[in-house]
Amino acid sequence: MSRPTISFEFFPPKTLDASFRLWETARALAPLAPDFVSVTYGAGGTTRKLTHEAVTTIHRHYGIPVAAHLTCVEATRAETMEIVQAYADAGIREIVALRGDAPKGQDRFTPHPEGFADTVELIEAIAARGDMTIRVGAYPEPHPDSSGTDADVAWLKRKIDAGATSAITQFFFEADTFFRFRDKCAATGIDAPIIPGILPIQGWAGAKRFAATCGTSVPGWAEEAFSKAAAEGPAAERALSERTCVKLCRDLLDGGVDRLHFYTLNKPDLTLAVCAALGVEPVRDLGAVA
Repeated sequence: MSRPTISFEFFPPKTLDASFRLWETARALAPLAPDFVSVTYGAGGTTRKLTHEAVTTIHRHYGIPVAAHLTCVEATRAETMEIVQAYADAGIREIVALRGDAPKGQDRFTPHPEGFADTVELIEAIAARGDMTIRVGAYPEPHPDSSGTDADVAWLKRKIDAGATSAITQFFFEADTFFRFRDKCAATGIDAPIIPGILPIQGWAGAKRFAATCGTSVPGWAEEAFSKAAAEGPAAERALSERTCVKLCRDLLDGGVDRLHFYTLNKPDLTLAVCAALGVEPVRDLGAVA
């Protein structure tokens, strides 16, 4: 099994302690030479400034490509494109273009009167600049607002046709979920890379809440195994998390996947352990960069 291309997702810190955790996570994972790392964007643009600060700091201090999440929520077209320009001015050349979740207190996404109506419009505007790599989200299981997987695949094709160059999926528990989605995408003519999103489970209760919000189904075996491990204590839950994550990644790699994107939750240890089990070892020294 050859070394897969890897990437990581971080979220912007809201407190001083959280800042230290992010920088420690970035420093721990950067030596693995990720293809890129991404930094998320809070619902309703709540972390807009924090995201920009985290993206530019990681880019400056760790010498790895950073993809900044950008959404259509609660901003005019001009304001959104000003953010893109600010990233370009800072040397950032990758964007993860997303519709974004509804702001707190709202049931569903509503476009700003002077903003982008959807992700396709956002992608088209960024692509027209000609200087950005654009990544997008993908849903191997139906998006909560979607009528089904066929609609999600058709929407992904529109985003690729609009100028996106790759997609990162929401997390899932079984490799076959990804393979079915990948096959549907290929059948519709999508030939851009679709990178599976991997969630090393840091805590079962939190993982189930995350799954409920993004439409990820929880298999019976996972509910049974993780509930039992959680009752036995943190060590048992951690061991199960690592074991199941490694198996998922190996199943994906055996099925022809060559890229993996890890949702780190700004906690590096479990991701590091999974990467080590996959043969992804540090390949660079941060001494000259940080």
